[in-house]
Amino acid sequence: MSITNENELTGMQKASAAVAQTLKAMCDYAKVGMSTKELDEYGAKILEQFGAKSAPALTYNFPGWTCISVDNEFCHGVPSADRLLQEGELINIDVSAELDGFWADNGASFVIGADIHHHQKLVDASKEILQKTIKNIRGGVKIADIGQLMETEAKKRGYKVIKNLGGHGIGRSLHEDPDELLNYRNKFDQRRFRKNSIVAIETFISTTSTYATELNDGWTMVGDKGGYMAQHEHTIMITDGAPIILTAENGIFC
Repeated sequence: MSITNENELTGMQKASAAVAQTLKAMCDYAKVGMSTKELDEYGAKILEQFGAKSAPALTYNFPGWTCISVDNEFCHGVPSADRLLQEGELINIDVSAELDGFWADNGASFVIGADIHHHQKLVDASKEILQKTIKNIRGGVKIADIGQLMETEAKKRGYKVIKNLGGHGIGRSLHEDPDELLNYRNKFDQRRFRKNSIVAIETFISTTSTYATELNDGWTMVGDKGGYMAQHEHTIMITDGAPIILTAENGIFC
């Protein structure tokens, strides 16, 4: 969506604060031995306190409030009472929600407990790439050029990007134009970012794979060549200068 008045901006700020604070609380709450279902239910309580509703549940009838992906799961992991978090695993939590007609989205990957499997370098790369990406987005910039920046930064660090996942416009629904804000340069994409528009910009930084494939559960995605992936995501408002990070309260860059 494009912000046209103060009420719309306020609505987006409230929805973004809800998902950002929920994501941060869930990351802080996660402990070794906890089930992903328990973690999801904790997030549900926080969203409910804001009066917010789960975006994936509303939009896709997803069987959980949030997406929680563990270890070699790349994204859209389904919360389960049987999936217990283990020391050193790579965890991704993606929280998106609707509040009073406005929608916001954010996500983060992190290592739970001690980094015994050496995932932290990948996590840090994802954060750094998202931060640099956001600093380079403004009205008039080519979407494809930002994709090229993301892939270039990943390659510098020895990583790949997932080519069939991307960021998206957001605001009055979960996925809006501009869709497919990819982590690489699509030479056929002539679109440009527009001032006052709202987008969810996210990284998909991988150790081995370049495509994500869906498992038999119909939700969870893993890499076509295995390995691990880190994702970080902010909902932002594009301006003539530095974007406004609406989900800054999630503390990704702290």
